Amino acid sequence: MAITLQQLNAAPHAEAASLLGGLYEHTPWISDKALAARPFASLAQLKHAMVRTLAAADHAAQVALVCAHPELAGKAMEAGSLTAESTTEQRAAGLTQCTPAELEHIRELNAAYLAKFGFPFVLAVRGPRGTGLSKQVILATYERRVLNHPDFELAEALRNIHRIAEIRLNDLFGYTPDVGNVVWDWQEALSVFTDPGYAELGQLTVTYLTDAHRACAAQIAGDMRACGFDEVNIDAVGNVVGRYFGATPDARYLITGSHYDTVRNGGKYDGRLGIFVPMACVRELARQSKRLPFGFEVVGFAEEEGQRYKATFLGSGALIGHFNPAWLDQQDADGITMRAAMAHAGLKPEDIPAIQRDPARYLGFVEVHIEQGPVLNELDLPLGIVTSINGSVRYVGEVFGMASHAGTTPMDRRRDAATAVAELALYVERRAAVDGDSVGTMGMLQVPNGSINVVPGNCRFSLDLRAPVDAQRDALADDAVAELKAICERRGLRFTLEETMRASAAPSAPAWQQRWERAVASLGVPLYRMPSGAGHDAMKLHEVMPQAMLFVRGQNSGISHNPLESTTSDDMQLAVDAFLFLLNDLAADAG
Repeated sequence: MAITLQQLNAAPHAEAASLLGGLYEHTPWISDKALAARPFASLAQLKHAMVRTLAAADHAAQVALVCAHPELAGKAMEAGSLTAESTTEQRAAGLTQCTPAELEHIRELNAAYLAKFGFPFVLAVRGPRGTGLSKQVILATYERRVLNHPDFELAEALRNIHRIAEIRLNDLFGYTPDVGNVVWDWQEALSVFTDPGYAELGQLTVTYLTDAHRACAAQIAGDMRACGFDEVNIDAVGNVVGRYFGATPDARYLITGSHYDTVRNGGKYDGRLGIFVPMACVRELARQSKRLPFGFEVVGFAEEEGQRYKATFLGSGALIGHFNPAWLDQQDADGITMRAAMAHAGLKPEDIPAIQRDPARYLGFVEVHIEQGPVLNELDLPLGIVTSINGSVRYVGEVFGMASHAGTTPMDRRRDAATAVAELALYVERRAAVDGDSVGTMGMLQVPNGSINVVPGNCRFSLDLRAPVDAQRDALADDAVAELKAICERRGLRFTLEETMRASAAPSAPAWQQRWERAVASLGVPLYRMPSGAGHDAMKLHEVMPQAMLFVRGQNSGISHNPLESTTSDDMQLAVDAFLFLLNDLAADAG
């Protein structure tokens, strides 16, 4: 029989510890110590209390916890000595029905992993939705993680242990993240659409106005109608727009949303999570026949990534009047113009000006997004409050020296362009770190016509510099350019440098950031404030109305723009709950 938080909070300590037995494999002290934080207002608060307890433990205790876990499909399984919980989990994953070849491969992996790390491989085999990973996914994960650095892998093992405990705790309390599962299923259903050439490789790629892109728009529109939106349409640039009317016809709107296009071979959650979470909110409001004192507009933006045409933020930009007609003549890799792609999709460029929004009709813009980074994952926090979307500046440059013989040119006579650029890269790394929240990246570094036995005579490079405040970004950029000049003067080189992009930071509107903070606090989840290093549609809406963002933790070290991008149905449930709180909080103020 399921237990309740009230029962756990009221029970004597020994009884409460007994109720939580089995959450952590042969390691009852974690639950026992976490009980000191009672009373718990939510399951999320209890889960995080256990996270904090383990984080405060010493290294030896953490390793001992990992070592308490059985090997996958190992001797304990064969001997039938697994705990009841582990038996159920490994059976559900099909590990008790492995073929001889699969068992042999797992034994080889177990041996290699144990030899490298000194503890067994731990994986939450019930997965991010709680219904189980396939053997193929389990083996692929094992093969990938055995290559990790030992310190990183210990942390990854502990994160998986917390996920195992989370699922076991859900079972214990009879809790299912029902709405989170719905959001999960929507994203899985949308991920079947992918551009030609990628489907055959099992990769997700959806670029602007391809057949897969249009199929995504139709799927999202159909899901919106099923949720109970009052109006659903696809606008002149391909945005999918759903409207849930307010209590009165003249009510202003809160707008939200994100993009449904992807990078090539990308993940399922970047952008799309920010469409489906508010859709789930409308589904809940419609089921309750509840109207808010404001309208709610959810937009699936057609384009943000700039993958097919050089026109990023096309979908959100069009809503604020920033569609550039010159884009219509751009050609994709196959020579198809944007104008032709729009005609094929039944869109009319002459209708685009009419979709510009009047900011006076809107309360503001909020966006939910997967973090796309490792911070929340490393902290084991499900949600984060975005304080600002980083401003950025990008450069492409080239350093020119003198190509010469690698064997006959003394080290003090060289004019090596590549080492100069390498020196700049190391400087940017150090300088950005000084700020704490600035980042600097040299993503491209090329020696044209380079040869193994020739001192590089020129070297091309890129610089991507970002910071949460424009002045901080500009100071970083000024220092990087000054250092480039100094390096070249000292080494007797010359350089060219071209600024290719500059985007202003988008600080969250304080009142709207505080709404997200109240929403997260209501769930019993600690507040964590952080900047966003990536660009988002919110940056465009920020130009005409207040905005604020909520981040959702990513799995697999928070990786994004990658097929491994993932999050859990539990975290998505919390995002929906937070969004519903924000809507009701706003309604209370409006009332």
